[in-house]
Amino acid sequence: MNLKQNDSIWKKEGAMSFSIISSAFESGGMIPAQYTCDGADISPPLSWRNVPVSAKSLALICDDPDAPVGTWVHWVLFNLPAANSGLPENVPPQKVLENGAKQGINDFRKIGYGGPCPPGGVHRYFFKLYALDDFLNLPAGSTKSELLKAMEGHLLGQAELIGRYGR
Repeated sequence: MNLKQNDSIWKKEGAMSFSIISSAFESGGMIPAQYTCDGADISPPLSWRNVPVSAKSLALICDDPDAPVGTWVHWVLFNLPAANSGLPENVPPQKVLENGAKQGINDFRKIGYGGPCPPGGVHRYFFKLYALDDFLNLPAGSTKSELLKAMEGHLLGQAELIGRYGR
């Protein structure tokens, strides 16, 4: 398959869209404070459907493109088995989860999820879920840029959920 660049990610031509939702907030809606630095700072529950049948693993990146220093990374997770249909609330901040998924380092310099914590105004938070044709040979603690590079040529589909939060 030929590769083309789209939204800073190399995609296989014909990559499919699927869906990701949260029971905690609607797409485009406000993220409740418990999932932010103003609350318990725990990850929100996420679920997805219509993952491409040939997917072997999933990767998740949550980032804030509205941060004053440039896009701020809140969560990097990869090698989640594609058979999983979601993530529960409060995913523990550990390098390797029980299901074998690995978590990377966020821009708070921590493993796992770091919730919205904008310095002011309302920011958008993009939860981007990627369906991949294989598991990635990356260590836990990898960065978003390392994950994006490892995903090149492996993307089968992408889903996106946007939440907002302001202080």
